[in-house]
Amino acid sequence: MDPTVSLQLGVDRSSPVPLYFQLSQQLEAAIERGALTPGTLLGNEIELAGRLGLSRPTVRQAIQSLVDKGLLVRRRGVGTQVVHSQVKRPLELSSLYDDLEAAGQRPATRVLRNTVEPASAEVAAALGVAEGDEVHLVERLRLAHGEPMAFLRNRLPAGLLDLDTPRLEATGLYRLMRAASITLHSARQSVGARAATADEGERLGEPAGAPLLTMQRTTFDDTGRAVEFGSHIYRASRYSFEFQLLVRP
Repeated sequence: MDPTVSLQLGVDRSSPVPLYFQLSQQLEAAIERGALTPGTLLGNEIELAGRLGLSRPTVRQAIQSLVDKGLLVRRRGVGTQVVHSQVKRPLELSSLYDDLEAAGQRPATRVLRNTVEPASAEVAAALGVAEGDEVHLVERLRLAHGEPMAFLRNRLPAGLLDLDTPRLEATGLYRLMRAASITLHSARQSVGARAATADEGERLGEPAGAPLLTMQRTTFDDTGRAVEFGSHIYRASRYSFEFQLLVRP
């Protein structure tokens, strides 16, 4: 059965917005909210065009725009298939795990390293400890719908909370902090971009040189204590940060 039949699709012919764009926006919204999940096959373009009273070229243009965005893929002998939705993360003090779960992305975690190490000068300055002091290092691969999304490297003051691997793979780091009665209050964060190394590309399912988003964050609790220093990389093809900008009075 064509999964688009259950969607409330329609176009406004009196609108100045092109018909193909109206349709592509509705299909994109369905992918974003999980009504069209990864792996879903779209129905026949001719049937969709007939159902909406649109020409086949209009429907084809709408679908092609989503192919160009990486949300759909045309597979010979299979049809047009939903690949994934891009995660749009607001710039606020939240965890990737919570954001993925809220977006219906079925997050999962693979812990790659969970150990203690001496703090470098950079880490010591971020966490407010002495250089060489022990800090807890956690490296994780975060997945959505079974597909790699981000590589997360976090360092925390030693003894802050219990960070055993099964718990880290079952939920998000910020949830573990909240469960340990740590009240997250604020963070200092910087966002950037760079090309993936060969190792990073292999880890994230991207070719070497693919664009990556980077994020570095120091998080503080309600007493002003630094509780986490994170250095993360994200697949730019799957992930973006959203900003809300206000005009100063």
